[in-house]
Amino acid sequence: MTALAIFALVLAVVFFGLWRAADAKVMATKSRVPGSPIPLKSIQDVDPLFALTRFGPSRETEVAHIAAVHVEGGISDLESWFLCNLAKTSKRVFEFGTATGKTTYLMARSAPDVRISTVTLHPDEIGSDQHAAGDDKALQVAARRESAFAEFLYSGTDVEPRIEQLFGDSKRFDETPYLAAFDLIFVDGAHTDSYVRSDTEKALAMLAPGGWLVWHDYVGRKVPGVFKPLNELSTKLPLFRIKGTTFVVYRKPAA
Repeated sequence: MTALAIFALVLAVVFFGLWRAADAKVMATKSRVPGSPIPLKSIQDVDPLFALTRFGPSRETEVAHIAAVHVEGGISDLESWFLCNLAKTSKRVFEFGTATGKTTYLMARSAPDVRISTVTLHPDEIGSDQHAAGDDKALQVAARRESAFAEFLYSGTDVEPRIEQLFGDSKRFDETPYLAAFDLIFVDGAHTDSYVRSDTEKALAMLAPGGWLVWHDYVGRKVPGVFKPLNELSTKLPLFRIKGTTFVVYRKPAA
């Protein structure tokens, strides 16, 4: 091996080490939630599906991907990978908060047999939401900004027939036709306290035995509408956080 080849190899090792360190720093930052009573797990400890091989994640965890560069209300690439894999093990998925429809599309693309129902406020209905008096004003504005879409990333694609798009205020949404119907529910709608509580109550009723319930944006006191309700719920149900994400997860016991 020439001196130049050795130098290139050393340089590659150094850059790989720096990249791993930076990645670990990002994951640690996402995992720091001061004052959280909810325990933290690595993805690999969540389910055998995510077990690592000597090459890293297995080929069975391959999913469709569009990078999280700039998406209104979007989730990270790691969060998308996790959700899409849960969708692959599901028959029916429900999503509170469609936003651009990117997550909806990627779950449908990754899981060819899954059927997805997703609800969002129509742009023409912005201002008709029912935020409570104590709900954070900035979070109300953010929720309305994410309700700007009447067409979505999945629109016009071959996965659209498997997606049931519901328009309306999730507080007015009638969950009774969907009781215990969904294997995966993703709560990522309005992040104000009253909406998170309402969406969560409905999601728990709609969750099938053995199903997964995932909340987004558990980041501490800067999003109090997510932080406080889930902290309270963690005294009643075995919730856990996922390292490197802003997800909180609950798995309903199997029947």
